[in-house]
Amino acid sequence: MNDEEYRREELIREIERRVERMTLRQLEALQYELETKDYSADDAG
Repeated sequence: MNDEEYRREELIREIERRVERMTLRQLEALQYELETKDYSADDAG
């Protein structure tokens, strides 16, 4: 596993831990943000 892959996996684990502790209202706000931003134009890897 190279440095970029390791960092990606590390970030995913951190995001999962934080999401698990979010309230329903926070999750709904996050979902709204993700749906309304155009992430499809970002570099997906």
